[in-house]
Amino acid sequence: MSEQNATMSAARHTGRKRESMLRITMRRLCKSKTAVAGLVILLVLILIGLLSSILAPYPFEQTDLYNTFGTPSRAHPFGTDELGRDILSRLMVGTKYSLRIGLLSVLYSSVIGITLGCISGYYGGKVDGFLMRVMDVFSAIPALVLAIAVCAVLGPGINNCIISIAISGTPSFVRMARASVLNVRRMEYLEAATSINCNTAQIIAKHILPNILAPLIVLMTMSVANNILTASQLSFIGLGVQPPNPEWGAMLSAGRNYIRNYPHMVLFPGITIMLAVLSLNMVGDGLRDALDPKLKD
Repeated sequence: MSEQNATMSAARHTGRKRESMLRITMRRLCKSKTAVAGLVILLVLILIGLLSSILAPYPFEQTDLYNTFGTPSRAHPFGTDELGRDILSRLMVGTKYSLRIGLLSVLYSSVIGITLGCISGYYGGKVDGFLMRVMDVFSAIPALVLAIAVCAVLGPGINNCIISIAISGTPSFVRMARASVLNVRRMEYLEAATSINCNTAQIIAKHILPNILAPLIVLMTMSVANNILTASQLSFIGLGVQPPNPEWGAMLSAGRNYIRNYPHMVLFPGITIMLAVLSLNMVGDGLRDALDPKLKD
């Protein structure tokens, strides 16, 4: 009975400790005005993407050939494109495509990259050497060029775009996870876990991964912004989201031929991309400071 009470007390103490760390992180994050501003912008964009079918004033594919190249007005605040489609509606619907590509590509690359990085850093030796040489090959190719090559092989489309961006972003997660594992591999708690016969999977999942998440979370946040830019670039050259589905980069590509006479066709998609990337970078900077163990309240 006493052992059970001790176990329950330890569990409550651990829960309070974890809750306390979360509160500390949130308090530090809220102290940064830029991080809070970025978080607000990001939440607004997410809500717009989720509710775009309700909030959009017009169906994104609705054409009006009598109102092509319309300049911003009360009926069309952002104007219309070459087919008379409402640019505001298309930007709102395009939000879910851009955020979907950015988030899913980071999810895939982080899961694969962190797994390989933990294995490489924990085992070392020939396993580490082999994995790092493979990552060197991928890292030698610029990320955008690699994404274009993979997407060209797989073909255009949103799913292939996600896969290509995830592949190009995996090496950065492998290297970050490996470096973090090397920093904690000789810690006493890992030696204690090994002494009580914990297997490798348990040591990595329960003891290593929770202690290296801070830099990886920051990298994931920054990578979402970079992946949104990469997705826009792929759509700009016709390898990303295919028409008639709207995507910010594809809208820029469609409006580039009319930029001299109708600059609003590229101005508003460009501003939207800028706001999304800026908000993610501001949140990433705030998280980096909030999760810094050397920072004191």
